[in-house]
Amino acid sequence: MTKIADLKVANNESIIWGTRTYVMGIINVTPDSFSGDGLDADIAKIVEQALRFESEGADFLDIGAESTRPGHTPVTQEDELHRLLPAVSAVAAKVNIPISIDTYKSEVARECLDTGASVINDIWGGTADPKILSVAAQHKAPIILMHNDRSPNYEDVVSDVINKLENCKLQAIEKGIPATEIILDPGIGFAKTAEDNLEILNRLAEFKVLETPLLIGTSRKSTIGRILDLPVEERIEGTAATIALSIAYGTDIIRVHDVREMIRVSKMSDAIVKNWRPVNWPD
Repeated sequence: MTKIADLKVANNESIIWGTRTYVMGIINVTPDSFSGDGLDADIAKIVEQALRFESEGADFLDIGAESTRPGHTPVTQEDELHRLLPAVSAVAAKVNIPISIDTYKSEVARECLDTGASVINDIWGGTADPKILSVAAQHKAPIILMHNDRSPNYEDVVSDVINKLENCKLQAIEKGIPATEIILDPGIGFAKTAEDNLEILNRLAEFKVLETPLLIGTSRKSTIGRILDLPVEERIEGTAATIALSIAYGTDIIRVHDVREMIRVSKMSDAIVKNWRPVNWPD
């Protein structure tokens, strides 16, 4: 498989952390996505969305087949594979950017990597099905480890999340995944109150102690809806604010539904805080 250093993202660029923010477009192969954008098993629409995201400048496509919204119905491994494999295969045949597979099940990850995915995105940080770490190591696949907790009881939410992410990282390294192939995600909206989410976003710079690239997924999240009193389809400006501030505090990847708009936000933010410039920028 392909290491991070060998992946080719938008404009056939290699990934160089710190030079700009990389954008991951969300493709939900579900009937019950919280954001209302689930495409279920419509392969034509899935490919259409993938191609649109790529044309808009996405660096990664994150394909998932199990909703994580509150009250969602868990999906069996068989159903998840039934939804994902045709989608991953069809998208991989059409796009040139890497596909990330959003799953915490080791066998689902294995089969999707064999079908065309390049990256694993595990919302349980390798704790729900620890075999997923071995799958990543065997396939030499980069892995995103997100913070989550079935029984959260934080003394200091930022310190506690950092400590748990450090443990997830160490477990991954022990299973043979090089540190250079690990990306961490504090898990905005997962096992956290709205206040917890805001505290994490306010203190994102503290996550630099992990010395690992950081992914942030705030897109259309309920905390934005609660603050602005807006439904999920009207949270683009609130999402933009969280993205801009996250980039200012050191985020490396943003995971978003609205690729075109958030790429504009990320470019403007990168120009200010990462010294990024467009190709045609005058000397």
